[in-house]
Amino acid sequence: MLEAGSGVRAEREVGGDVPRYELVEWRARFGVVAGITGRGFDLGLWSGAPVGEVMGRWRAFRRLEPGFDLVVLGNQVHGAEVAVHRPATGALPARGAAGWLQLDGIDGHVARGEGLLLTVTVADCIPVYLLAPEARAVGLLHAGWRGTAAGLLARGVAALTSLADVAPGDIVMHCGVGICGECYEVGSEVMTGCGLGADGPGPWQLDLRERLAEQALALGVRGVSLSSWCTGHHRDRFYSHRASRGADGRMAAYLGFPRQSIDSSALPR
Repeated sequence: MLEAGSGVRAEREVGGDVPRYELVEWRARFGVVAGITGRGFDLGLWSGAPVGEVMGRWRAFRRLEPGFDLVVLGNQVHGAEVAVHRPATGALPARGAAGWLQLDGIDGHVARGEGLLLTVTVADCIPVYLLAPEARAVGLLHAGWRGTAAGLLARGVAALTSLADVAPGDIVMHCGVGICGECYEVGSEVMTGCGLGADGPGPWQLDLRERLAEQALALGVRGVSLSSWCTGHHRDRFYSHRASRGADGRMAAYLGFPRQSIDSSALPR
């Protein structure tokens, strides 16, 4: 089932000091925290901004959702590698502590259980949220055209089904805030790389969210929905690498099940 993002927007703006947009229906239905930060709160880890300022913003971001012991972040490379996180096996810090897990060369994460918040940074690429509600398992992918062409979604779905012991039909998926097809003009190598035709002189328009949705439905994923926010059209709200010619910052997409019982000594400072 494919649900278009027209009408009421899937991500709704949340008030507060940190601009962010939340999948409020997912929180209400499934008890999962899911969303993305907005413009004016640059979380780019490999920009020219002073590291102290960037990490100060990351710490402010952490304080928004106190039910997490560990925040996963990393340097994405537009590839198809997916990391699997199993908190029950000791991936979390010791009780009473809170920490970060920084990884290089990873464009996707899957996890099961509570207390671990997955993040990816984006500024046009599509954050793909995967959820197996009954198993309380999640996946978050950073899908640009290269990752889409390399099979990142298939790897993410396979990793989540294996970790959670579920079928693809037990997974729901949302293609989040990113660049729309009207704003994403590409060459023939991008079209053919994503398995699409490139007839005529070009250039072509590629809607990554629609392509990812097609891949998801072919994999057997149900309940696929698409954001109607565009980083190009809505630059007053979001960062766009393409529209800014590389000068913009980065948003953080995030997903995870918070701990139901929170030890106040474990909250980030």
